[in-house]
Amino acid sequence: MRLGTVFAVLVLATPALAEAPALSLRPPLKTTEQQSEAPRAALARALQNAGIPGFSPEDAAKTMGFASASPLAVALSHLPELRPDSLVTRVMSQRESWRKGSVCGDPAIQGERVGFVPGRISGCGIKDAVKVSSVSGVALSQQAMLSCPTAKALKRWVDTAAKPTFGSMGGGISGLHVAAHYACRSRNNVAGAEVSEHGKGRAIDIAGIRLKNGEDIVVLRDWHSGAKGRALQSMHQSACGIFGTTLGPGSDGYHEDHLHYDIARHGNGAYCR
Repeated sequence: MRLGTVFAVLVLATPALAEAPALSLRPPLKTTEQQSEAPRAALARALQNAGIPGFSPEDAAKTMGFASASPLAVALSHLPELRPDSLVTRVMSQRESWRKGSVCGDPAIQGERVGFVPGRISGCGIKDAVKVSSVSGVALSQQAMLSCPTAKALKRWVDTAAKPTFGSMGGGISGLHVAAHYACRSRNNVAGAEVSEHGKGRAIDIAGIRLKNGEDIVVLRDWHSGAKGRALQSMHQSACGIFGTTLGPGSDGYHEDHLHYDIARHGNGAYCR
């Protein structure tokens, strides 16, 4: 009975098998390349419809033709050349040296950390002193013992006042002539006077500047001399507010040959003379 049933099924299926197609009617699977090409083609059509050159060879030829016809256009965009390894090594080495020599958490302030500096008289001393050798690439004529807030104010003054004021004169500023920094003494060295801000590491005196061409512009000689004097005066005026106290020639008779800057704060604002 079972054998007869199988035979009947085969007899009925034979014509159907004879009419079946040699291959499946289901569309073949697309290759990876074809799958990636489909969205690319769709995007090209969308760009064409919008009047924007797409990815087709015809559009590329049109773009190349326009570029070759215009003296201001380039056929292809030029990528920047890779920097030579020697330059990369030099820059990274410089950055590392700046990082190692930086103080007060600012790579632009170069020097060395000193730490606590005791005072020989009451009111003097620095809690966490640093010796600053340069700020923002401008060298100090001598290392200045300062507190970090004073060093940061000096850097801000160099960046926003000293450098912009002198600009490219003589190639720009390369150095500062430091007349005084930390010194445990009374104000203006007057007996019985209050302790000077110098005695707290909160003041610095600048006697002049040096330009990159080697020229020195000094307060005592050049304060009233033409363009140099005007530049010194403008630079000094710009220090007001960056420092709490600014004193220069004509202020009190004690500052005729230098500019005094300190970070003392006064109840009615900065004291600038």
